[in-house]
Amino acid sequence: MNRKQNFINGFIKENPVFGLYLGLCSALAISTTIDNAIGMGLCVTLVLIFSNVIISAMRKITPSEIRIPVYIVVIATLVTCAEMLIHAFMPSLFTSLGVFISLIVVNCIILGRAEAFASKNGVVDAALDGLGMGLGYTFSLLLISVVRELLATASLTLSNPFTSDIIFQINLTSLEAYKISLFSSPAGAFLTFAAFSAVFAMIKNKSDAKEKGTK
Repeated sequence: MNRKQNFINGFIKENPVFGLYLGLCSALAISTTIDNAIGMGLCVTLVLIFSNVIISAMRKITPSEIRIPVYIVVIATLVTCAEMLIHAFMPSLFTSLGVFISLIVVNCIILGRAEAFASKNGVVDAALDGLGMGLGYTFSLLLISVVRELLATASLTLSNPFTSDIIFQINLTSLEAYKISLFSSPAGAFLTFAAFSAVFAMIKNKSDAKEKGTK
């Protein structure tokens, strides 16, 4: 697999949320607004990139017997640094995401990519894998959050995480009478996730069938 293919796999074929079904707890819990989605997505992406790079650089000197504890220590250290930076510079985002920032440590995507890819490939490839998977995760969160926020509030709002000032706000007054509060609840999160998972599965199946037909 070339580097370009490895990078774009995180969006459709191996999308961590809709394809591999990893990191679902945070994806469903915080995807009520696009502010939360972007904040969590960028945080996970940065941790993925740096953890992949560090683990890839250490792969030849890490004994296989203790590789998982080493991965967890690396990931936990990066998450702690990210949490402290968010708390210091983006307090509103820190409050919105709450405990889910700390739970990035046990996010299956990060540990999974460390074990499945970073520990077996070079630093550049590992960095691209982390970037691709992180952007795929962020893309998934944005899809879910846009649908949920739009249907639940008939509006979309994006705020500056450093100042809490509103960057843009879209109010769909024509949909005010059709707001569905269900989508701000866990049930709405599962419904949205199921719908997008079905769409991604259909796209993946068609792509796989096309590849088999050309061989």
